[in-house]
Amino acid sequence: MPAVVQIAHKHVSLGIKPEQYPIVGEFLLKAIKEVLGDAATDDILQAWEEAYGVIANAFIGVEANMYKEAREQENGWNFFKPFTIVRKVQESDSITSFYLKPADGSGVPAFKPGQYISVRVLIPGEQYTMIRQYSLSQAPKPDEFRISVKREADNDPNGVVSVYLHKQVNEGDTVEVSAPAGEFLLDATKTTPVAFISGGVGITPMMSMLETVAVSTPDRPTVFLHAARNESLAAFGEDIEKHALNMSNIQYKTYYSSGPDGQITREALAAYVDPAGDAYVCGPVPFMEAMIRELLALGMKEEQIHYEFFGPALQLEQA
Repeated sequence: MPAVVQIAHKHVSLGIKPEQYPIVGEFLLKAIKEVLGDAATDDILQAWEEAYGVIANAFIGVEANMYKEAREQENGWNFFKPFTIVRKVQESDSITSFYLKPADGSGVPAFKPGQYISVRVLIPGEQYTMIRQYSLSQAPKPDEFRISVKREADNDPNGVVSVYLHKQVNEGDTVEVSAPAGEFLLDATKTTPVAFISGGVGITPMMSMLETVAVSTPDRPTVFLHAARNESLAAFGEDIEKHALNMSNIQYKTYYSSGPDGQITREALAAYVDPAGDAYVCGPVPFMEAMIRELLALGMKEEQIHYEFFGPALQLEQA
């Protein structure tokens, strides 16, 4: 069920509906038949059909509850809703923030620091709409969301939406947005030590978490470590300093791989991170693997280390 819930959050943010599951099942069975050939006996195909039915029903049930919760919360909705871009702010050479407000003038639902929204766009010249998920990069506000998007290379097929947002979408334009989702969540009730460790654009959910701590538990012992290739690609320096002014016990540092500090090493983690607290990690997979491995070596337990992937979840190699 934990895996089902994690995937269901993605499904709900994409607007997956119950009537789409039979389509997936039909073509899954056709693919199995095509790959296995004569080995795909009637008994095997029937077993796969039954297994898929069980899995699909599990997802449909979990997602129905998620849709209900999203719909019934204050200012909630299901699927996609038009939002206006009211501000567009360049945070670094590669990251731009977009401030989004509901086009109908309503408020936005409360969300948990670390969650994300989906943005759906129809790019001129493209046949189909495209959906991308972006972490909410500020603490909850009553009337707006903020996402902060890294621009990928113009020739990268995976960067079509980010390039479109950076180059063609302007203040006053409208995009479609899903309700917040995701399970990478800050426990805002704790007052024990917390460390935020990010690499690259993985800093975005950390900004929501840091601001929440600065507002709700400003005396909480906090460490904020960020890794970037160079100073021009490091975002949110001013925001971090602003939040730090409201906190009584914070240490923060940015490491530049092109500079003298280099990478965030085990020694750096040992100097800053309290093994008795919690750590939140986000960034490229190799970065996350290294950070989680070193945190475990420092004596932290798996349940104290929280992390999120951008894109499909993978099994981290921690050995």
